[in-house]
Amino acid sequence: MNNNNGNTRIHQLPTEPRHFDMFIDGQWTQGSALKQVTRMSPAHNVPVSQYPSGGVADVDQAVAAARRAFDHGLWAKSGADFRATVLLKTAALIRQNSEELALCETLETGKPINQSRGEVLGAAGIWEYAAGQARALHGDSFNNLGDNLLGLVTREPVGVVGLITPWNFPFFILAERLPFILASGCTVVVKPSELTSGTTLMLAGLLKQAGLPDGVVNVLTGPGSVVGQAISEHTDIDMVSFTGSTEVGRLTMAAAAGNMKKIGLELGGKNPQVVFADADLDAAADAIVFGICFNAGQCCVSGSRVVVHRSVEQLLTEKICSLMAKVRIGDPLSESTQVGSITEQRHIERILGYIEQGRKEGAVLVQGGARIDSAQGMYLQPTVFSEVTADMVIAREEIFGPVLTITAFDEFDEAIRLANDTPFGLAASIWSRDLETSLQATRQIKAGRVWVNTTIAGGPELPSGGFKQSGIGRETGRYGVEEYTELKSVHVQLGERPRWVEV
Repeated sequence: MNNNNGNTRIHQLPTEPRHFDMFIDGQWTQGSALKQVTRMSPAHNVPVSQYPSGGVADVDQAVAAARRAFDHGLWAKSGADFRATVLLKTAALIRQNSEELALCETLETGKPINQSRGEVLGAAGIWEYAAGQARALHGDSFNNLGDNLLGLVTREPVGVVGLITPWNFPFFILAERLPFILASGCTVVVKPSELTSGTTLMLAGLLKQAGLPDGVVNVLTGPGSVVGQAISEHTDIDMVSFTGSTEVGRLTMAAAAGNMKKIGLELGGKNPQVVFADADLDAAADAIVFGICFNAGQCCVSGSRVVVHRSVEQLLTEKICSLMAKVRIGDPLSESTQVGSITEQRHIERILGYIEQGRKEGAVLVQGGARIDSAQGMYLQPTVFSEVTADMVIAREEIFGPVLTITAFDEFDEAIRLANDTPFGLAASIWSRDLETSLQATRQIKAGRVWVNTTIAGGPELPSGGFKQSGIGRETGRYGVEEYTELKSVHVQLGERPRWVEV
């Protein structure tokens, strides 16, 4: 682990944890919680946040507040300019408080402070984009039904949305969901991960400051097995949006079946980086290292499977390993750190279990493979396996850590088959200088997002989401607002309707 000697730490560790309340109907409250949950910094092993452990009664109260705000409040009934103004004010407040938000994010997740800062500012940009989409949301008309009939299609907010967010990008993923939900006119009950609830609660305060009416956004804290389950099952919630593992996504679908909720799911991925023989190998190697090391590999769109032409396999592997050795791993409060701590102990044990599984399956460990010794924090060496076959567990299951597998191919069709040989379909990257090769690959790879000669790039203008077991629905872009609406067809009779019964 690089010790980053000579770098000045701007932020100091807190001397005591920050105490949070839940946010229900515009008020801060402990709700029904009888105990507090203390979040320890995964990189420093000191308490940084404390939340109430909410329960079913708090879900009922929050849903009732959101229901009142939707059915009887101004949010859904107001002009889009009002909603856009609140979203823009929120974006400005995020920018004004970006350093405080970034510090909280780093202390709770273990990710580098410069990454947290970038994500917070990027989130502000998403809020600004969603404000524009609030005013652009529209329906359609059909003036081709004859002189006596006019057809209209309107979009209406779906109602009360339950929003369940994960621990790996708590503020950024929230920004890919919440402002679009609000832009549509819906009201929301948010349940962030119990590991990383701080920035979501801080945002609730900023929303109130921006003029959001009470009850439109409610934030609950507590275990997913209690609070998340109650949200998914609640009969007065019209839609649930869940981001997390495919296993929990299945449970969310089952729980939502009671009142046939609309659902949005962004789930796991086992994303291929397909490298053809004519690719710029230096650019590909750098992007591959970034993709697998970003957020310590705890990223659903991480390019964890390299599928490379056999003629350049060895050279690309050497370039990847050379770059990985230079990645700066260490204290996330240091400005020069590129990779911080794994988020929790049970997860680092899970990743190490997969590494051991790879060894047992016969994959060749060519880089890393062990925990880094450190007095504090949970750091992993970025790990590379070569000679990986498609049937190995490490090639099929989402590891969610800095573990890369390399598999060779000989022909284009084999590359596509290997890329698609997964139950997931979240993202993929293609590396080739040839336009036809790149376009044919983008057409044939089954994934919701495909990058060509780059990875994990882009903004809120394009939709995100997955094929197959990677999810249902789309977030961001104009599609991200439409996701939280219902379509209504309206047929307007012009003039007298022909009589069916003769009189």
